[in-house]
Amino acid sequence: MFNRKSFGIAMTMLIAASAAAVHADEASHRQAVEELFELTEMKQKIDESVATVLALQIAQNPVLESHQDVVSEFLERHIGWGSLKDALTSMYMKEFTEKEVNDMNTFYSSPTGHKVIERLPVLIQMRNQLASQRLQENIGELEYEINARQKQQEHP
Repeated sequence: MFNRKSFGIAMTMLIAASAAAVHADEASHRQAVEELFELTEMKQKIDESVATVLALQIAQNPVLESHQDVVSEFLERHIGWGSLKDALTSMYMKEFTEKEVNDMNTFYSSPTGHKVIERLPVLIQMRNQLASQRLQENIGELEYEINARQKQQEHP
């Protein structure tokens, strides 16, 4: 015979157990993402980015140099590691399963993973220089195409 009270208790226990499992999964997922951030030196990269933005802002507007501390505190407050860490963690947790994060952690813990972390910024810089060089070498082509388009529009 159906017993509502027993069914209600069983359902409550099932829901509570599911919620506890989800919370445990979320905590271990979060921990895996935080480990990934450590392995990939995310905090240091964010700190370097903030310093670069500060330097660029001062270079573009030298008046800011006398207010460097205020600008630095502002940048840290809005784009520094302390302000981005939780949002970045959530983003990674949404984009990658815990298994995928653990797989990345395994890779970045390896000698090859360490080399990727070390060399990737250099490769990105080299890529950007290559792209800039190619644009400079071929800017005449763009100018020619723009002039041809303008002439075509002027004399249809």
